[in-house]
Amino acid sequence: MRKVIRIFWALFFVGLVGLITLITCIATGVFGKLPSLHELENPSLTLASEVYADDGSSMGKYYTARGNRVHVDYKDISPNVVHALVSTEDEHFYEHSGIDGKAVLRAVIKLGRDGGGSTITQQLALNMFNGERSRNKIGRVIQKLKEWIIAIQLERNFTKEEILALYLNDVSFSDNVYGIRGAARTFFQKEPADLSVDEAAVLVGMVNNPSLFNPRTNPRAATERRNVVLNRLASHNFISEAEATALKAKPIDIRHYRKLDENNGVAPYLRDILRGDLKKWCKEHTNPATGQPL
Repeated sequence: MRKVIRIFWALFFVGLVGLITLITCIATGVFGKLPSLHELENPSLTLASEVYADDGSSMGKYYTARGNRVHVDYKDISPNVVHALVSTEDEHFYEHSGIDGKAVLRAVIKLGRDGGGSTITQQLALNMFNGERSRNKIGRVIQKLKEWIIAIQLERNFTKEEILALYLNDVSFSDNVYGIRGAARTFFQKEPADLSVDEAAVLVGMVNNPSLFNPRTNPRAATERRNVVLNRLASHNFISEAEATALKAKPIDIRHYRKLDENNGVAPYLRDILRGDLKKWCKEHTNPATGQPL
């Protein structure tokens, strides 16, 4: 028996030393460069460039496939969205410092059947600095440890509200819509500040799987996912059980759905000419903060 215990502790300490060594190697850049302090403090979202007329009205936007985002400050996002996101994606968000130990342990014990252990901050780290999830198991472990390190650094440099705003401005929704403002406008013709509880639940439900939970193409699955979010809101006392029951009985209303098409609108020919001038200007100038080409 004593021999078994000695073997157990020997294996435990070997594993612990190995994990510490691996994390140290990742933190020092052995498995790829981590974002610098400057990059963490100045995260770069791919935002659309808007063109305004003299009277301040928007004429249109220039953007890449993933870049049709317009930044929204935390104060301009409905609390309904924030409550739905935290309740569904990271219930201990305000308690942890980037890593939710309980969620990680639960995911390991139950092999992910009750959800993964990633926090909102880790998801933000993946989206902004790590790219697509690795399909290689070893690569995925290294990537996950990178997410942990970056998540802790993000928590040290940003408030919880700033992290939530960064996440909601970056995350993808159904129909290749990026950012909470684009999603609110596309599906409900509203600004993020004006979203109701059930509308917020629909949008937050999408981020788990934008293709599956698309209310336009898969209303049944989207409704079921919305109801999961409403149940989470009720369980965390953001809404009452009676309110959740009433909202779950409603169909998802996307009568005002309209995919934004910035190629149409005011003076498309002028904007096309301006696009060429802007490309030339960008080639001739650098970003003053980084010294890199625009």
